Amino acid sequence: MSRALLLALAVSGLAAPPVAAESIGDPARGASLFDRQCKACHQIGAGAVNRVGPVLTGLFGRRAGGVAGFTYSKPMTRMGNDGLTWTLQTLDAYIENPKALVSGTRMNYRGMADPAARADLMAFLRDYSDKPRDIPEAEPTARKTEPGLDPAILAIEGDPEYGAYLSSECSTCHRTDGTDAGIPSITRWPPEDFVVAMHAYKSRLRPHPVMQMMAGRLSNDEIAALAAYFATLE
Repeated sequence: MSRALLLALAVSGLAAPPVAAESIGDPARGASLFDRQCKACHQIGAGAVNRVGPVLTGLFGRRAGGVAGFTYSKPMTRMGNDGLTWTLQTLDAYIENPKALVSGTRMNYRGMADPAARADLMAFLRDYSDKPRDIPEAEPTARKTEPGLDPAILAIEGDPEYGAYLSSECSTCHRTDGTDAGIPSITRWPPEDFVVAMHAYKSRLRPHPVMQMMAGRLSNDEIAALAAYFATLE
């Protein structure tokens, strides 16, 4: 069944047959990608143990920061406490750009730009899920069709003076001196990372409800202005 037809059925409210799990990608190619880009830090399958990164067995449907015995970064633990769960949508975003979901993550990985390669890697990871037959047919592993961030949004040049004017609501919770007292600092962020994070809240990819509400009120220009302002703070 074509993707267009599936979307039409979804809109009309008709029940569509499940999409074959294999349609995520090619797990054999994903295994090769895992060996080249992930295996140095992560193990998966029977007998897997935590290494530099946590084991990836049973990844789908698992809460971020949820592997017992592994010491996560504070940002990853916070995102898990906020409700971040690994689904095809969130994992795809994380593999593409880890900072899109978890600013300050310790994972030293620049990201995988090719969507087909990410799909292949997730198809491989899917084989080690607790219920691989349910991917991507059912939540929490259903793939959503939200578009990625438009490069034109990242190209907006923010006005730091306007950002300073807008920043009062941010600074009621986040400290402007760069310290972290339970709520992460947002000073000295690279502007692109700030913009990506805010749009992830705006699209409800990041799960924190207050941040979703705050980001949802902001225009693209306002987000760019805040990013420019906070990048200037020492």
